[in-house]
Amino acid sequence: MAMGAVVNEGGSNDEVVHSDDIHFNPIVSLPEVEVKSGEEDEEILFKERDAVGLLGHLSTLLAQWKERGVGKIKILFHTQKKYYRVLMRRDQVLKVCASHVITKEINLVPSDTSNNVLIWTATDYADGEVKVEYIAGRVKSQEMAATFKKIFEDCQQSLSKLKKGLGAGCRPPELLSNLSDSLGSSG
Repeated sequence: MAMGAVVNEGGSNDEVVHSDDIHFNPIVSLPEVEVKSGEEDEEILFKERDAVGLLGHLSTLLAQWKERGVGKIKILFHTQKKYYRVLMRRDQVLKVCASHVITKEINLVPSDTSNNVLIWTATDYADGEVKVEYIAGRVKSQEMAATFKKIFEDCQQSLSKLKKGLGAGCRPPELLSNLSDSLGSSG
């Protein structure tokens, strides 16, 4: 007897028609879950498609750069907790590959190999554990690198105002007015 054949009461073989429209009722109903990125209370001060390379722990200075991903790098201001941070998520999978708070001690330096690359040291939380990393951020143009550096340094300068209690409306000087001009081409 052929597969899919059914024998009727009269003894004749009929083909069974298979349908791809199979419907299963759910056994358990799941409630709607609101997806949160952790960025809901943060204001975007800078956003640009970027590539980030991480070198690893400070003890491995001779190690090679390891690219962590390509995505959008952001400088964010937390409106309630009053701090600035750098965040980068990889494209498509949205996995965090760089996340650290901006402090006054961080020093951005241009790379020797490219005008589009800035290098700094930060305490990174991207892998779920705290470690000091060298981070290199590459943007599309030298102008975008200069904009990133200016906004980053403006955030560092405004940290002292935030610590003195002036932080309710404190933003880096001229940041918001120049932000739309700077980011207009980057989308």
